[in-house]
Amino acid sequence: MEKQKTQTKQKTTEPYFNESFVFNVSCDRIRRTALCISVMDHDHIGPNEKIGGIIVGSRSGPNEMKHWNEMLARPRIPIERWHMLKDFD
Repeated sequence: MEKQKTQTKQKTTEPYFNESFVFNVSCDRIRRTALCISVMDHDHIGPNEKIGGIIVGSRSGPNEMKHWNEMLARPRIPIERWHMLKDFD
């Protein structure tokens, strides 16, 4: 498992993230891999709170699975999509 983190966006309720991440996954493992994305509310006082997240990969919903398959079909080409955040722990 590998983690990467975006920059923290200060003083906004509508942050925009235009960041790219690269994960090296072997061909024989890619079909069993999932990308878990969590969105957090950063607080200076107290704990950060999870707003929601999504899972993109073989065990995800139909919209996320479509995005995953597009990414697999076009490696090394950014494929951007909007996704609704879901509650999960």
